[in-house]
Amino acid sequence: MSFALQPVADPAAPLARRNPVAKFAAALLFALPLVTTLDPLTPALALAVELTVLPLFGVRYAVLARRAWPLLLAAASVLVTLVLFAADRSGRLLVDLGPFAITSGVLVTALGLVLRLFAIALPGVIVFATTDPTDLADALVQNAKAPARFAVGALAAFRLLPLLGAEWQMLTLARRARGVDTGIRGFPAIAFALLVGALRRGTRLAVAMDARGFDSAVPRTYARRQVFSKGDWLLIVGAVVLTAAVLATTVLTGQFRPITA
Repeated sequence: MSFALQPVADPAAPLARRNPVAKFAAALLFALPLVTTLDPLTPALALAVELTVLPLFGVRYAVLARRAWPLLLAAASVLVTLVLFAADRSGRLLVDLGPFAITSGVLVTALGLVLRLFAIALPGVIVFATTDPTDLADALVQNAKAPARFAVGALAAFRLLPLLGAEWQMLTLARRARGVDTGIRGFPAIAFALLVGALRRGTRLAVAMDARGFDSAVPRTYARRQVFSKGDWLLIVGAVVLTAAVLATTVLTGQFRPITA
């Protein structure tokens, strides 16, 4: 689970140097309009744009493939679910499996959702692959004016995330050493023990942070200043322009299908 916690991009890349809040805002503005359409063309164009600008963030395609492998599992599950259980079976019949008849309409719908899944998730993967979590927390407090308690608490939780995988493995080995089932039937017990451990660690962490003054009303100082420059504004404006271009292309080609249709 540590693959998402540390930046792996070239820090000297043009867009990797941008302010974390600017990168987060640009990713959100670019991905958000994708949830308003049902056609496969809009996410396909957005995905092409994202893969084109990927080298500007200093992320190699091989690294992206290693980080985004959970998306492949999610896409496969969406595809199988729609193909087998879609209510709308319109279009040309491709494969006749009785109640699970596969039609062209089902495949188009499944393709649109799979592409949309990748197009929406990929900007977030790029942002976290090129941003140090500490820099993101500092930028949220300094530039986005987020509450320091929220930003520092989220950073602490983010840093503790790899411990969940280690504790899961430790609990599994401990139950196996006692001869207790660690398969499907043992999953609820292990998950409950993991939840209890996480709650106890969170309580201890909250007390420790309060003891160090994280909940005081005294203004905080910053060890690292996060500057929001003109280049960061240009990144946000560029994301808006690219989003408008993608939507305009879809509308002009007559493929635009709003989600309310």
